[in-house]
Amino acid sequence: MTKTVLTVDDSRTMRDMLLLALQDAGYNVIQAVDGVHGLEVLAANGADIIITDINMPRMDGFGVIEGVRADPNHRHTPVLVLTTESDAEKKARARAAGATGWIVKPFDPVKLVDAVRRVAA
Repeated sequence: MTKTVLTVDDSRTMRDMLLLALQDAGYNVIQAVDGVHGLEVLAANGADIIITDINMPRMDGFGVIEGVRADPNHRHTPVLVLTTESDAEKKARARAAGATGWIVKPFDPVKLVDAVRRVAA
């Protein structure tokens, strides 16, 4: 069964890069342009894995993680953070909010797909 990955990022270029990497690996990919849109897309479509940026308009990635964890239907859905941030305090905040993992941009498509496979298992 094909797993669905929701990518949440305000950068069209990053969304396109994620789409290519994940579709080539056999995943169904749905996308959102910011945190608010991400939670709307998740509620409407569901997802097996979520990849979110941190710095976005309207709602940042921390808000996305908190929103996902507050939803009983997605409380256990893996959430990977993909961001340019590498600050230990922000990583700790994301972990405390319920993030499953942290990947720093720019990403290696092979390592990204490996991380998705690990959390989806």
